[in-house]
Amino acid sequence: MKVTGFTFIRNAIKYGYPIEQAIRSILPLCDDFVVAVGNSEDGTRELISNISNKIRIIDTVWDDSLRTGGQVLAEETNKAFRAIGADTDWCFYIQGDEVVHEQYHDTIYKGMQHWKDDKRVDGLLFKYLHFYGSYDYVGTSSRWYPNEIRIIRNDQNIYSYRDAQGFRKGDNEKLHVKPLDAYVYHYGWVKEPAAMQRKQEVFHKLWHDDDWVDKHVGRGDAYNYLKDIDALELFKGTHPKVMNELIENKNWAFNYDVSFNQTPTKERLKKIAKDVLGLDFSYKNYKLI
Repeated sequence: MKVTGFTFIRNAIKYGYPIEQAIRSILPLCDDFVVAVGNSEDGTRELISNISNKIRIIDTVWDDSLRTGGQVLAEETNKAFRAIGADTDWCFYIQGDEVVHEQYHDTIYKGMQHWKDDKRVDGLLFKYLHFYGSYDYVGTSSRWYPNEIRIIRNDQNIYSYRDAQGFRKGDNEKLHVKPLDAYVYHYGWVKEPAAMQRKQEVFHKLWHDDDWVDKHVGRGDAYNYLKDIDALELFKGTHPKVMNELIENKNWAFNYDVSFNQTPTKERLKKIAKDVLGLDFSYKNYKLI
């Protein structure tokens, strides 16, 4: 069984992406790794090239005119995916702010082995933890997607979907997947506040025009994490080992009293329906088989 990791990145240092940690977190499961490195204004390419000799860099230029639905993110994902060799069985996708805990490596590897020869299975589904504000809190409302596909079969009919959150195949068909009892730790909302503000000002331009960004994001020196909270809870587990240095060197404070959570009635009803009746109304970009 051959496994190839793949991802894309641009200006990782400037915007505080833990891309090195993301790659290292799944590197032990990968025989090789393709990284599409976009035209950056910092030392991103050098950073990536120094991680491992397993890595092959694809130099790309982002089409900054694609300002609808985050389409450029899918374009860059597909560039990395299409560069994977034909002898690869599974393709392990990771984004620049996602990290996999080493405690799940055995589960993931066994899952890939188990489903490798079952051609009904297009991909493997992960659970998600979304950290917010600091490494101590996770989002609990339905705004945070609970699952997504991160391992796909090396099938050229598969492609990155919309803003690269997930994948589709053929004529917009959802992938058939098997779930893994493994989590992806999403750190996209845990950055030094100045870096987060810079990211917000630039990132939303992948979806909206300048007027929208000025109105809804604004300009500032530091991002105010408190303005976007609906419901958080304290994280009681451990972080992946590759994150230890970043966590130890965190240079900002974020504290939140979870008793201030504001959960709308609709949200509470959804939770009751799921916990009591087993009804899940969350968006699913896949089909479980």
